[in-house]
Amino acid sequence: MKMLITGSASGIGHAVAEKFLTLGHEVIGFDLLPASIAHPLYTHHTIDISKKRQLPPLEDVELIFNNAGKQNDHDIANNLVGSINVTEKYAFQPAIKAVLFNASASAHSGFEFPEYVASKAGLIGYMKNCAVRLAPLGAICNSISLGGVLTASNAPVIDNPRYWQQIMDATPLKKWATVTEVVEWVVFLLLTNKSATGIDVLIDNGEYNLNSTFVWPKE
Repeated sequence: MKMLITGSASGIGHAVAEKFLTLGHEVIGFDLLPASIAHPLYTHHTIDISKKRQLPPLEDVELIFNNAGKQNDHDIANNLVGSINVTEKYAFQPAIKAVLFNASASAHSGFEFPEYVASKAGLIGYMKNCAVRLAPLGAICNSISLGGVLTASNAPVIDNPRYWQQIMDATPLKKWATVTEVVEWVVFLLLTNKSATGIDVLIDNGEYNLNSTFVWPKE
C-alpha cells in the first residue's frame, strides 16, 4: 500500500517508515529535515506541513500516519495545523484505508507545555471529526496518546537520575515504552485493525489513569 508519514526523518516516524518498508509498502515521508532513509520504495519531501502551498500533489494515498510534532511551547502550527493540512489534502479520496494521529497523554492530563497540550488535545477532537467523515469511504481513523517513550528527544529526563526517579515513582509499570513497541501499535492500528474507529488509545504505562505527572528541567 501507499503510505504517507509526517516527521519521518527521525524518532518514531523514522522507525515506522523503516518498518512499513520492510513489510513491502511504498512510503512517502514529509519532514523539515532531509531524508534519513535510502530505500527504493521511499520518497522524501523536505517541507513545512504547516504551509499548505508546500504540500506536493500525491495520488491514491492509502495510509496516513500524522506523526510530526514538536515538544515545546510553540507547537500549534506544526502539530495541529500541519496535521489538518495533510489530512484534508490527502485523506478524503476513494483509495484511503486508514488514518492515525500521534497525539499525547498530555492531551488527557494537561501536564506539559501549554501550546503542546492544546495542539495534541485538538488532534484528538479533529481525529473524531475525521472518523465521522471518513466512514462513508470505508476508512478508519484513530489516534495514539503516548506517555513517555525512550527516544533521543527525551534525553533531558532519561539521562538525569533525579528526574528519572521522579518519573518512575509516578509510573505504575515502572518503565517507558520503547520505539519498537510504538511501531507495533502503529502497525496494528493502520493494518490489522478494520473496525475500531474514532478512538484514542492511551499508551502510557498507567501514568495518566493511575497517577498523572510531568517532569522536565526548568529553563
